[in-house]
Amino acid sequence: MALLTRLKKFLHWQSSTKPEINLDSELYEQLKLFRLPLISVVMMMLIGTLGFVIIDDFSLMDAVYQAGMTFTTVGFTEVAPISNLGRIFVVVFIMLGFMVFTFSIGIVVEVLKRGLFTAILKERSMLYKIARLKNHFVICYHNLYTIELSAQFRENHIPFVVVDDRDDIGELAQKHKYPYYIKAAPHTQTAFLKTHLSSAKGIITLSPNIADNIALIASVRLYEKEIARRVPYFIMTNSDNDDDTERLQKLGANSVVSPSKLVAQRLSAMSVRPDMENLIEQLLYKKDSPIDIEEIRVPDFSWVRFKRLKETHLRNITNADIVGISDSNGKFTAMPNGDTLIGTGTKLLVIGTATSIRLTKKVIRSKHKPEEFNYV
Repeated sequence: MALLTRLKKFLHWQSSTKPEINLDSELYEQLKLFRLPLISVVMMMLIGTLGFVIIDDFSLMDAVYQAGMTFTTVGFTEVAPISNLGRIFVVVFIMLGFMVFTFSIGIVVEVLKRGLFTAILKERSMLYKIARLKNHFVICYHNLYTIELSAQFRENHIPFVVVDDRDDIGELAQKHKYPYYIKAAPHTQTAFLKTHLSSAKGIITLSPNIADNIALIASVRLYEKEIARRVPYFIMTNSDNDDDTERLQKLGANSVVSPSKLVAQRLSAMSVRPDMENLIEQLLYKKDSPIDIEEIRVPDFSWVRFKRLKETHLRNITNADIVGISDSNGKFTAMPNGDTLIGTGTKLLVIGTATSIRLTKKVIRSKHKPEEFNYV
């Protein structure tokens, strides 16, 4: 059993879908308020039972039954004759019971009115749902970018969790249809545990304040080392100038997007070549587009290493085109010719259908030549 546990830990297998953080302490803190009403009810039942036993010599079972009927004011019948002193005790007992009942209901209503108890139950349910996610994205901070990005993720069936520490995040999540959300400061350990970051694919921080983005990137990279994650998180963020972009990339951001720069580039492209820009948008940005483009890294064991592009016959085998190639130093060559050598650490920019790109990945990541190669 110990060997199996170590093997699962080594392979990063998770057999449990429980949250990495529980809210039991917060829940018990709210339940403490119900202790006094519960104790009061038990004490009233005890007083009533002892009263009927002592005053009218009821049996223990008859006394419990009579006390229960009297305390709840049901009053079906008297299980045995009650003396005048017993009837006085019954009247007093009913009045005390009514006071205890009113007091208890008041406490319950006050607890529910605060909303903390129901909020904890809702968050607890949300944590269990998030714990079942795998390879999801954690989107930090709610803003206009988050609204648009979440809409795109929902359309493309990409799982995500939105995290923000604002008090109205629940109402915003319902309004903008966030399936999963957490109220917490995004850069804290609590947020990482509640969003189940350990099983996430990456994190996207979209704060207009660069200090928030810096703090989050640094915290995520430290957390990554803390849990000894094999595959680094993909971190995407935004910035307004080149200096901030360079700083964020040095801290560990994989991709830094400048919204103003992107808008300017799109406007420029549309003004110069409006028809081409519309065509690219239809082919590349739509969910059901027949054409896709993706960068594929050539692994060290691939059979295509140290071969020229024309020697691989990828176009004939997979029906996809290589429109760009990056070497290990990051030098990019657009529209490479057939004599371009595929070296160590090379990345190929491939364009084609989703099926042809999947096949290209399979061929490139294979140690052996495909059988189709013999017929080309």
